[in-house]
Amino acid sequence: MPNTITNKEPYQQAYYPPAPTALTRYMRTSLIWQGIRFLVINFKILKLMGKSHH
Repeated sequence: MPNTITNKEPYQQAYYPPAPTALTRYMRTSLIWQGIRFLVINFKILKLMGKSHH
Protein backbone atom coordinates (compact mmCIF):
# COMPACT_ATOMS: atom_id res chain seq x y z
CA MET A 1 0.00 0.00 0.00
CA PRO A 2 1.55 3.36 -1.01
CA ASN A 3 2.08 6.09 1.54
CA THR A 4 -0.69 8.67 1.48
CA ILE A 5 -0.38 12.29 2.53
CA THR A 6 -2.89 12.96 5.26
CA ASN A 7 -2.43 16.73 5.51
CA LYS A 8 -3.26 18.42 2.21
CA GLU A 9 -5.11 21.44 3.59
CA PRO A 10 -3.34 24.75 2.93
CA TYR A 11 -2.88 27.38 5.63
CA GLN A 12 -2.41 24.85 8.41
CA GLN A 13 0.71 24.88 10.59
CA ALA A 14 2.16 21.74 8.97
CA TYR A 15 1.76 23.31 5.50
CA TYR A 16 4.39 26.02 6.03
CA PRO A 17 8.14 25.36 5.71
CA PRO A 18 10.28 25.60 8.85
CA ALA A 19 11.79 28.97 9.70
CA PRO A 20 15.53 29.31 9.03
CA THR A 21 17.86 28.99 11.98
CA ALA A 22 20.03 31.84 13.20
CA LEU A 23 23.06 30.30 11.46
CA THR A 24 21.17 30.06 8.17
CA ARG A 25 20.06 33.69 8.41
CA TYR A 26 23.65 34.74 9.15
CA MET A 27 25.02 32.81 6.18
CA ARG A 28 22.47 34.43 3.87
CA THR A 29 23.20 37.99 5.00
CA SER A 30 26.92 37.99 5.84
CA LEU A 31 29.00 39.81 3.23
CA ILE A 32 32.13 38.04 4.49
CA TRP A 33 30.62 34.58 3.94
CA GLN A 34 29.22 35.60 0.54
CA GLY A 35 32.67 36.85 -0.48
CA ILE A 36 34.26 33.53 0.50
CA ARG A 37 31.62 31.58 -1.44
CA PHE A 38 32.13 33.89 -4.43
CA LEU A 39 35.86 33.18 -4.47
CA VAL A 40 35.38 29.42 -4.06
CA ILE A 41 32.84 29.22 -6.89
CA ASN A 42 35.00 31.35 -9.18
CA PHE A 43 38.02 29.16 -8.43
CA LYS A 44 36.00 26.06 -9.34
CA ILE A 45 34.90 27.66 -12.61
CA LEU A 46 38.47 28.65 -13.48
CA LYS A 47 39.66 25.13 -12.69
CA LEU A 48 36.96 23.67 -14.93
CA MET A 49 37.88 26.06 -17.75
CA GLY A 50 41.55 25.19 -17.36
CA LYS A 51 40.80 21.50 -17.83
CA SER A 52 38.82 22.15 -21.02
CA HIS A 53 41.60 24.25 -22.63
CA HIS A 54 44.58 21.95 -22.91
